[in-house]
Amino acid sequence: MITIKDLPDHNLFTAGHTACPGCGVAMSIRNAIRVLGKDTAVYVPASCAVVFGTTFPYGAWKVPFFHTAFENTGACLTGMQAAFEKKGKQVISAGFAGDGGTYDIGLQSMSGAAERNDNVLYICLDNEAYMNTGIQRSGGTPFGAWTTTTPVGTKIQGNRRFKKNLADIVIAHEIPYYATLSIGHPLDFIRKVEKAKNIKGFRFLHMFTPCIPGWKMDPAKTVEVTKRAVESGMWTLYEVENGEKKITYKPGKMKSVKDYLMMQGRFRHMSEEDIRKLQMWVCRKWNLHYKEKGAPQICEIAPPEEHHAVTEEHREMHGP
Repeated sequence: MITIKDLPDHNLFTAGHTACPGCGVAMSIRNAIRVLGKDTAVYVPASCAVVFGTTFPYGAWKVPFFHTAFENTGACLTGMQAAFEKKGKQVISAGFAGDGGTYDIGLQSMSGAAERNDNVLYICLDNEAYMNTGIQRSGGTPFGAWTTTTPVGTKIQGNRRFKKNLADIVIAHEIPYYATLSIGHPLDFIRKVEKAKNIKGFRFLHMFTPCIPGWKMDPAKTVEVTKRAVESGMWTLYEVENGEKKITYKPGKMKSVKDYLMMQGRFRHMSEEDIRKLQMWVCRKWNLHYKEKGAPQICEIAPPEEHHAVTEEHREMHGP
């Protein structure tokens, strides 16, 4: 099993880029490409990663780089990988797309590549909004979050929809490998990238990547925030290999969602009622999809009777 000491010394995503201090996307890219190695071709649609990583003359990428359209990362991966294989070249085609370019605008081409089981690696850098274009809501934006298109006012208190269940959408394509990752858990992170690197077929890595201005958070606490997301159940670390699901990190004792929310300005307006709704969503998500023998329980106390309608409303919106 690969360890941090096993990582090569070369840095294929170098200093000099213009990402914000503490940027979760930049940290994730740097660690992922270090594991993937120099025989990697990178495809990036419209996103922060294009802007901060390719500004002339400060380009940070030291591998072949292709700037794709917002909606066609999956198609570009497919076409270029077919060309590499036709020429007999051993190259990893890796797409780095944001949540907007994956949950929403790029969903169709990603789905096509997954359904065909094309031999490519798709990486979703999930910072939970369209951060590059001005912090607009995406399908990956959590319930209650402030964005510029889900503002906080007297009638609307942030985003009123729950985060799209992208995981089950991707896994339903019966691909060889799907995994969630967090830069707050580096050993788990590099192990999953290494595993995806060596699997043939369509692989999907879903990376949790905090955004400093979009989340209104302290740039020194990026790693702490990612750890708290996992400890609270807002982000679960697991993998699905050939249909078999395995939780790869089990928190010892689950922390409350409120502890995680209050580390970010985008949630500080939330009422106790909205926090309860989000806590119940997290509880239900864990208990229905991620619970296994020995896993901790988030919801040790049943919700008050008056909040049962919230669960029913959510079930109507998102299914059982």
